[in-house]
Amino acid sequence: MCRQYKQRYGYRKVTAILRRLGFHVNHKKVLRIMRMYSLLSRVRRKRKVYIGGAEPVVSPNLLQREFEATAPNQKWFTDVTYLMFGERTLYLSTIMDAYNREIISSVISESPNVRLALDTLKQAIRKRNAKSVILHSDQGSIYTSKEFQMYAKENGITTSMSRKGNCHDNAVMESFFAVLKCEAFYSQQITKVSNTTVREIVLEYIHYYNCVRIQEKLNYLSPVEYGEQVA
Repeated sequence: MCRQYKQRYGYRKVTAILRRLGFHVNHKKVLRIMRMYSLLSRVRRKRKVYIGGAEPVVSPNLLQREFEATAPNQKWFTDVTYLMFGERTLYLSTIMDAYNREIISSVISESPNVRLALDTLKQAIRKRNAKSVILHSDQGSIYTSKEFQMYAKENGITTSMSRKGNCHDNAVMESFFAVLKCEAFYSQQITKVSNTTVREIVLEYIHYYNCVRIQEKLNYLSPVEYGEQVA
C-alpha cells in the first residue's frame, strides 16, 4: 500500500485506509511496521519564493485567518508557486475551495503575469458558476493589478488579501504547494526533467490530490469524496 501511494502517506493515513478495508489495527503498530520496512512517508518542505511587483489596488484581509467554510464556494484561496524541475522555470497558479480543500482551477505558465492569474480565475468561474465568493490571495502584483481586480468585481468576486509579507495569512495555499512539491517531486527524487513532464506530473498529482488523497481534517476522505456529501 505504501508503495502504491509512492510513500506519500504517513502512518495515520495508512491506518485509516486499513481500517476502511476492515482491518482493526492500532496506529502505533502501523508506525512500527512502516519503520521496520523503511516505508515511512518521504517528506521535505521547501520555502516559497515570492513574486514582487507594484501594488496599485490592495484589498483588505477579509478572512483574518478564518480558513474554514461551511459550504462550497464561500471562500476560495489562490496563489502562484515556482516549479523549478524542468528545462525552464514554470509557474503554477491554483484556486482552492476552502470547504473541502479541492483544487478547482490550475494553470501552468512560463510567465507569472496577470494573464496567468486571470486564466486561473476564469477557469474556476466556468467550473463552479459561483457568485458572491471571497477570493483570498497575497499582495502580489498579478492580484493587485487593476485588470485582475476589475475582472473579479465584474464577476461578483470579492477579493481579500494577506498582509504584506505575511505568508501565514494564506497558509492553506502555502501548505498545498509544499505538499505538492514534496509528494510529487522531492519524495520521488525528481530533480530535472522536461517541462512537458513537469506539466504531466503536476496534472496527475492534482487529480490524485482531489480524488484519491485522503485528509485527516476531511474525516479521512478525499476532497471530492467530502464535497459529494453536500451534492
